[in-house]
Amino acid sequence: MAAPKRTPVNPWPWSVAMGFNQGELVEGHTRVLFLSGQTSMSAEGRPEHAGDMAAQLALALDNLEAVLAEAGMDLSHVVRLDVYTTDMDRLMQHYGVLARRLRGAGVAPTSTLLGVARLGLPELMVELEATAVA
Repeated sequence: MAAPKRTPVNPWPWSVAMGFNQGELVEGHTRVLFLSGQTSMSAEGRPEHAGDMAAQLALALDNLEAVLAEAGMDLSHVVRLDVYTTDMDRLMQHYGVLARRLRGAGVAPTSTLLGVARLGLPELMVELEATAVA
């Protein structure tokens, strides 16, 4: 199966430096995976790393990658990544955790970053929701 063609759409260059494209045209794909929001939950369904934004972000990414792997994909297939956080300032201090993993996969997916009052469980500070294509 040939990889889909991805064309960044960036009328302004500033977002690329922050790790995301303003738009991304995807052509030639055959499969689309819509991922539920991934958080820092253990395999047993328990929240992990209360109060530790960097660790929560890393585990949420691990969980996102586990879902992708189960579908035969990886981070390089992600075309949209939305980030929800209960603490924008703390997230921005640790945003490099996310940016490094995306850069390592060679992608800058379209993205929205939102501050929210609360996630599903009070211990959770960050949730990642993605769309991937193959």
